[in-house]
Amino acid sequence: MSEIRILIVDDSSVMRKIVERSLRQAGLELMVVHEAGSGTDGLDLLRAKQVDLILSDINMPSMDGLEFLRQLRAQNLAPGVPVVMITTESSEEHVKQAILAGAQGYIRKPFTADQVKERVLPLLQAVAGR
Repeated sequence: MSEIRILIVDDSSVMRKIVERSLRQAGLELMVVHEAGSGTDGLDLLRAKQVDLILSDINMPSMDGLEFLRQLRAQNLAPGVPVVMITTESSEEHVKQAILAGAQGYIRKPFTADQVKERVLPLLQAVAGR
């Protein structure tokens, strides 16, 4: 597999680094990681760059992850790119909303590299197989 281009959207720079580290620990070495501190920044970045995978926090100020996902789909940015939501929510309702809005999966905080690998690698393999 060639370089994997990943977008991590989270209002916490620390959490973005934790997600990136978990991806590397899951065995994704050839990565180009783009970071966005908000849903709005994520949408702007996707207008300029192509990515293979998007990981987005659900809880963010101004534009939460669900609205980011809805806007991503409505604006047809990154068509066919899998989106994995990252959440602290214990509520199944947020997860259901994310799946209905087009997310391919979710990861609950706190997470391990193995959990990231389990959720992300099959999505990347599916994208590579197209």
